[in-house]
Amino acid sequence: MTHPLLTVTDEVATALAEGAPVVALESTIISHGMPYPQNVAMAVEVEGIIRENGAVPATIAVLDGKPRIGLSPDDLELLASHGDVTKVSVRDLPFVVARGTHGATTVAATMRLAALAGIRTFVTGGLGGVHRGAQQTFDVSADLTELGTTDVAVVSAGVKSILDIGLTLETLETLGVPVLAFGSDEFPSFYSRSSGHAAPMRVDTAAEVAAVMSSKWALGIAGGIVIANPIPAEDEIPADEIGVIIEQALGDMDALGIHGKDATPYLLGRIVEITGGASLTANIALVRHNARLGAAIAAEFAAL
Repeated sequence: MTHPLLTVTDEVATALAEGAPVVALESTIISHGMPYPQNVAMAVEVEGIIRENGAVPATIAVLDGKPRIGLSPDDLELLASHGDVTKVSVRDLPFVVARGTHGATTVAATMRLAALAGIRTFVTGGLGGVHRGAQQTFDVSADLTELGTTDVAVVSAGVKSILDIGLTLETLETLGVPVLAFGSDEFPSFYSRSSGHAAPMRVDTAAEVAAVMSSKWALGIAGGIVIANPIPAEDEIPADEIGVIIEQALGDMDALGIHGKDATPYLLGRIVEITGGASLTANIALVRHNARLGAAIAAEFAAL
């Protein structure tokens, strides 16, 4: 039975009722992660990739205070171009729903709403994590705590490289979250295939991922699973090259006094400026790549 606060499209509701593969997609990447009109074009394309690979896409957002599981083309356009869409993590969901406003869901909020709808596979670009300097600021993404509690497998290109990847991996271990690198012995770092950190676990097929999902939840071990899917080699920005750019963007952010939930959107936008758009091209490429893998994983899990 559908949760009473959720509005689910007929396409998604039918797929869930029939046990067909469904892939959740976040909406913050549309409203706060990319400029217009590339954001709406990317959203439409990624939904198409998931359909082409045998699954049903379910982009998640809050519109007029209603948590939506699956969006129309007009809804995607609204999220991409409307100037007043709140970035919504789990803590913000009650406020945005109660006020009847628009909200673009982060990884954490998308996971929570996907789980309420019965969706177990979710595709995003990059995970949030422990911010650099968190020893002083305590700035740690709610994505991590949500992964420790919510039964959704998350396909990403690793942790966003603007973060402290080592501390993020340590935190995920503490929270009991399996971290699976797909086809790699090294954990990827969003724009780059390498991070300098070994992969905690390696898998090489979508069927292996689905088996881990099934085994974890059958054992009664609550929480999510991270599938880190390295960006294709032809699309990556090498780690040493992007590292210098990230340091420049971090310095610019500190000079402006930007912090908290505004930090990640600022940094991603600033990196696009510094790279002359190359980082945006890489971002779109990795989301496409993740969508293909996510659809395959959802199909394998549905088959189980």
